[in-house]
Amino acid sequence: MANSHLRRVVITGIGIVSPLGNTPDEFFSNITQGKSGIGLIKADFVDSLDCKIAAQANFDGTQHFTKQQLALMDNVSQFALYSAQQAAIDANLALSDDDLNRTGCYIGTGMGGAKSTEDGYIRLYKENQSRLKPFTVLMAMNSAAGSQIAMHFQLCGPNLTFTTACSSSTIAIGEAYRQIQQGYCDVMFAGGTEALLTFGSIKAWEALRTLAKPDEVDPACSSKPFSKNRTGLVLGEGAAVFVLEELEYAKARGARIYAEITGYGTTNDGAHITQPSVEGQARAMQAALENANLAPEKIDYINAHGTGTLLNDATETAAIKKIFGEYAYKIPVSSTKSMHGHLMGATGAVELVAATLALTNNQLPPTINLAEPDPECDLDYVPNVSRKVDNIQHVMSNSFAFGGTSGVIILSKINDH
Repeated sequence: MANSHLRRVVITGIGIVSPLGNTPDEFFSNITQGKSGIGLIKADFVDSLDCKIAAQANFDGTQHFTKQQLALMDNVSQFALYSAQQAAIDANLALSDDDLNRTGCYIGTGMGGAKSTEDGYIRLYKENQSRLKPFTVLMAMNSAAGSQIAMHFQLCGPNLTFTTACSSSTIAIGEAYRQIQQGYCDVMFAGGTEALLTFGSIKAWEALRTLAKPDEVDPACSSKPFSKNRTGLVLGEGAAVFVLEELEYAKARGARIYAEITGYGTTNDGAHITQPSVEGQARAMQAALENANLAPEKIDYINAHGTGTLLNDATETAAIKKIFGEYAYKIPVSSTKSMHGHLMGATGAVELVAATLALTNNQLPPTINLAEPDPECDLDYVPNVSRKVDNIQHVMSNSFAFGGTSGVIILSKINDH
């Protein structure tokens, strides 16, 4: 339950690398226009893939980092560090030595430096080389992205990496919120990053048989969350990083505040490694509502996990009904994965960008490609076209993962009257 003595936590900076743009404004403009970042994969190995579609980020590290920096950074770290740098600029953050001791970094990733790992295997097993690049470990390790951010800003607070598959970045942000809320830190960089569009990773996902079939008319329309003709998820890549601050700390330095994090819930399904449960997803939403001390009817919008798989979308719809009852039919719900794909460990952070900007702009992103409603998925999914709404106060963002770790975050407009 919410405690009155706990400190309040706000979002003051946002940075993003995504299939739909590398600034928050460009990203939000594209998703509210219903644009798709999904298309045919541009890679030299595409002909060897069964699934040839993905949501690729349009990011060139050579434009942002020196040759020496790039020699130490996999794409997963490049995405994360660039996003953190943009978030710091957005927040107008200037940290003194004392501040650095109370500033940390929590990053989520599912696969870490997938390309560096794969490049190593190619050298060993395909090219029969006996030696790997000297920095392979430092580029491939899951904690590399968080370490690069912490080193760049010379942070001295806690620096942890969270790996809980598709909920990794939501958990990272939620746990960072707790660090500030409970008084351990004043500022946190928090978010997630993923760069898993490598040959081996995509083949592994093909084997799991959860990837969407390309749309026959337009590959950009292949992700169809909540639709009767949905066929699976579309892989994506990118990162999003937030600057979180204690409310009074942010106010004292005159920071612009996007939103307050008022609720966070994390639970575990405890049943099956890939099959989500209605009860598990409902428990996470309930935990977030209790943490925010909010009645379900106070939530004005839900950014759904909405992967486009047969199982998840029906399960999530049932879980929303379980928590929200009859009000479930009145609450707008959308899956932005219909446009940016499923960014695995980064997806929760990218979707929280969508939820934050929906709150601040009073505009709800749509679920595109929703032409055939599924009778089992019968809520208001903001189909196909974004929606301007009256002053919304509270939004919820859902992340549910393979392995069973659920994470739900509630954001609220700052209201001190």
